[in-house]
Amino acid sequence: MKKIIPLIALSVALSACVSSRTDTLKPEQLANQRFVLTTFNGKALTASDQGPAAEIRFDKDLRVTGKMCNGFMGQGKLSDGALTVKHMDMTMMMCADPQRNELDHTIQAMLNDGAQIDLTGDQLTLTTVSQTLIYTREHNA
Repeated sequence: MKKIIPLIALSVALSACVSSRTDTLKPEQLANQRFVLTTFNGKALTASDQGPAAEIRFDKDLRVTGKMCNGFMGQGKLSDGALTVKHMDMTMMMCADPQRNELDHTIQAMLNDGAQIDLTGDQLTLTTVSQTLIYTREHNA
C-alpha cells in the first residue's frame, strides 16, 4: 500500500504534464496580427527583390489575408487546432521568383485542407503532413 500511493501521485503528476497542452488557439489571439514568413520546410527564405515579404494577416473576425507572390484572402475557421480557409480567393499572376510561385500553391493547399496552427511567443507555425511554414510576428502591424 505504501508503494501504491507514491505511484498514483507520480502518474497524476505526469498526466498533468502531458495534458497541459490541450489549450487551443483562439481567434482573439490572432486578431489584428501580421506575421512575416521566415522558414519554408526547414529552410530560411532567401532575400528577394521580387516584392514585399511573404506574409499572413488576421483581422478581428478571423478573415485571413496575405501575400506570397499573389495576394490571398478568405474567411478562416479554427477547429481542433487547425486553421482552414475553404473559399480562398487569390490573384493569378506569374511570379518571376520560382520559390514565391511554389509558396502560392503551398499556402492555398494548406489552408484549403486545414493546417495545424501553433502560436508560441512571436512564432506562428502552420503545418501539414508534408509542409511547414514558420512566420514571425510583426509588432508594428
